[in-house]
Parts: sequence; structure tokens; C-alpha cells
Amino acid sequence: MNKKALFAAAILFVVIAAAVVYYLFDPSLSALFPKCPFLMLTGLKCPGCGSQRTIHALLHFDFWNAFRYNALIVITLPYLALLLCGKMVSWIRPQSRFNFLIQTPLIIWSYFAVVLIFWLTRNIFGF
Repeated sequence: MNKKALFAAAILFVVIAAAVVYYLFDPSLSALFPKCPFLMLTGLKCPGCGSQRTIHALLHFDFWNAFRYNALIVITLPYLALLLCGKMVSWIRPQSRFNFLIQTPLIIWSYFAVVLIFWLTRNIFGF
């Protein structure tokens, strides 16, 4: 087994283990999960606040609460899946342009703008 395959297997193992933990334990009720340091210091929500509860809700197919906890995470999941698929395609076929098409500077800067807008609106309007 080559290094890339071992690395991919290790990542898959970590993702599955994390999914099992997030499925079994509710982050809002368990002391196992860390609290957001930005929220604790400033009283403002960061773009990632609620992401642990969102993951828990998604694993339980509770899409409404997942969206309420952190809409950005729910909306971003398809893009993250594309990035992961692109990485795997580039490992299998290095000459493929798929990874390049989903990581253009325009897409990356647009996503950054969406995150900033989400961050501001959730704190101004209380989302």
C-alpha cells in the first residue's frame, strides 16, 4: 500500500470515528465537545458557531435544526464534498482538471465573501 492510500485510509477512519462520536453524543448536552472561544470571549457568534450541533442534527436527519444551528455548514456541505471528490480524483488521475475547476480563485474568494456576510448577518440580525 502506498503512502497516499494509507493517508486516505487514515482520513476515512478519522471521519468515520468522528461521525460515530457526533452521532452518539449531543454536543449541546455533553462536556466532551469544546465551546467556541470566540463566542466565550466576545459574546458574538463566529461563522462556525453551532457547527457541532449541526453535524449531530444532520447525522440524525434533522435538517431543520441543522439549518437553524448553522445554515452556512449545511449549505457548504455539497462544496466540501466536491473538494473531497476532487482531491481523490487528483490522486487517482493527476492529469485531471476537475480539482482545478472547483478551486479557482473566483470560487475561493466568493466563498470567503459568503462566510464574511454570514458572519456579519448572524450577529447583526441574530441568525
